Amino acid sequence: MSRRRSIEQERAGVAFSCVREVRGQAFQADYARLAASAPADIQANGLGQTLAFLRAKGSPAHKAIYLHIARWVAGALNLPAELLEHLVSKASSMDEYRRATAEAMAFLVWLKRFAEAELDGGRE
Repeated sequence: MSRRRSIEQERAGVAFSCVREVRGQAFQADYARLAASAPADIQANGLGQTLAFLRAKGSPAHKAIYLHIARWVAGALNLPAELLEHLVSKASSMDEYRRATAEAMAFLVWLKRFAEAELDGGRE
């Protein structure tokens, strides 16, 4: 098994667990919507601004998706758990920021797919 394949499998497994954690919650429709829009938000505004927005909104769906993205990216790239603070500080390089953005986008491919499938776009 190639390393690339195992990373994809790991992303998929964690994304599936994240979506299952949200399934049945009152905010699952909002979470599915945020999972669908997060990649475009990151492309338009950047990872740091998108994470800051999600954290600032404070709704259960925003908090959940913020935590899921930040936890995955920090773990996958061996970054501090306080990912947002790290990315916007002088401790983070531009290369690290780009790698974090790429990793977030790769993770969101799976999160978006599973949210659509498991949360049925929020319709149950």
